[in-house]
Amino acid sequence: MDPIHILLVEDNEGDIVLTTEALEEGKITNSLSIVRDGWQAIQYLDQNETEGFGNATTPDLVLLDINLPKINGHEVLKHIKSTQKLKHIPVIMLTTSSDEVDINKSYKNHVNCYITKPVEVDNFIRAISAIEYFWISIVQLPTKLN
Repeated sequence: MDPIHILLVEDNEGDIVLTTEALEEGKITNSLSIVRDGWQAIQYLDQNETEGFGNATTPDLVLLDINLPKINGHEVLKHIKSTQKLKHIPVIMLTTSSDEVDINKSYKNHVNCYITKPVEVDNFIRAISAIEYFWISIVQLPTKLN
């Protein structure tokens, strides 16, 4: 199994730490990039040189929060799924929102799956481990497309 590159778009430092630890516990060699707001996510994905992301690696998988500063996760998702060189990338909405409007809007904009973050730490780590197992060990991800 080849290592994959994951882009985590998350502004909550605690959730960043928990996600990183859960991925490390999985013992699967992956690379992880982290951006903390929606605007940075788009600059990263577009490999915007003027913003310092000219050498950014196109991710194989995006973990995306909805409630982000500057540009929300719905707008980032729309950008990904409407950009030819990005739309093949699987996006997992990983958010505290269990609002039906957010869920429906995410799927309308072609999110690959929607997961409400568990509140308890052990359940959060289990959820990240399940994401990792499914999306890294079971699913065949698309190859890099140009």
